[in-house]
Amino acid sequence: MESYDFLLFVAIILLSTKIFSLLSRKVNMPQVVGALLVGVLLGPSCLNILHETDFLTKSAEIGVIFLMFLAGLDTDFDGLKATGKSSVIIAFVGVLIPLGSGFLTYYLFFHGQRPDTMIFLESAFVGIVLTATSVSITVETLREMGKLKGKMGTSILGAAIIDDILGIIALTVITSFTVPGVDIMVVLLKILLLFVFIAVCGFFVFRLFRKLEIVYGTKRRVAIYAVAFCLLLSYISEVYFGVADITGAYFAGLILCNVTETKSYIASKINITSYMFFTPIFFASIGIKTVITGMSQELILFTLALLIVAILSKIVGCGLGAKICGFSNMDSLAIGVGMISRGEVALIVAQKGEQAGLISPTLFPAIVLVVIVTTLITPILLKAVVYMKEQKQVDAIVAR
Repeated sequence: MESYDFLLFVAIILLSTKIFSLLSRKVNMPQVVGALLVGVLLGPSCLNILHETDFLTKSAEIGVIFLMFLAGLDTDFDGLKATGKSSVIIAFVGVLIPLGSGFLTYYLFFHGQRPDTMIFLESAFVGIVLTATSVSITVETLREMGKLKGKMGTSILGAAIIDDILGIIALTVITSFTVPGVDIMVVLLKILLLFVFIAVCGFFVFRLFRKLEIVYGTKRRVAIYAVAFCLLLSYISEVYFGVADITGAYFAGLILCNVTETKSYIASKINITSYMFFTPIFFASIGIKTVITGMSQELILFTLALLIVAILSKIVGCGLGAKICGFSNMDSLAIGVGMISRGEVALIVAQKGEQAGLISPTLFPAIVLVVIVTTLITPILLKAVVYMKEQKQVDAIVAR
């Protein structure tokens, strides 16, 4: 007999994630935290109402693809050009230090418990998770304080975009090595060919959508074509090049991000579809996978160590990059603090790693807890640093 439980599960997820997201916003917490808590509370960890099913897994995968497509669409190339050199340096140093720190943290905790090849891949994967940056919280905090349009704000935004691109490329490389009998040269060749394919495809698709913009404007068919293009590029990346589907989705968004008027229309239509159905399922599914009961003492210590490393590595990495670019000490500290939040980007990377066997289900809660805590503390620390900076400026004026 056919089961219709999936209808009940979806109804529960949509209602509860919305309620918890609104409650999170009421207490000045990111809405993603509320959605994650739904999965934890209603999943195997607590009430055991929701469980992973094939339908939820596939719906969550579409949610991930839409999130990455929207991230690509939201990329501001003009902003990147404005910050240019400083954003590249901040991002590059801000990726290297978390990558190395995450690698060492995992390796020191588990190197005697896993085969040499797997411990290297798993350690590298944990480092990649820590390279991710989600600045939606930082943007809102800077906007509240009127600092978003300054050099500091634009540098944070530009560096975060480059961070994500570097992280996705690194994820692509590391997940490719999980295939048995893989040849490193074949992996690198496939990745190179994918980017060549994306460049050629992007050249023609961009011009096609420019024409569609002139002929059809903001008609619904344009949004449908964009979604179809996103899904096709995701499929081609995964099936023909062995690269994560989110890579194709992200670059599909990047290709269309400069189709000015149509870009906003496409994003608005996908936002409705995504946030009404697929995205809540994705965040709830992450919570369902996060089984926090029965965490060993070693796992608790690893989670605390990873959290400390996650915070300090971004402050040191991005702060050092900003200092190299000539920012003051306080501005460098503010940029480093503004890049702490991992958010949904790290969750997407973590989910892909779990699917590729790069992280065990027992370690998944550690990643989720790090994401939640870094997302919560970023606005608090950023406000404190900006206040300290302004207070120093006042004191300097008074001293004169």
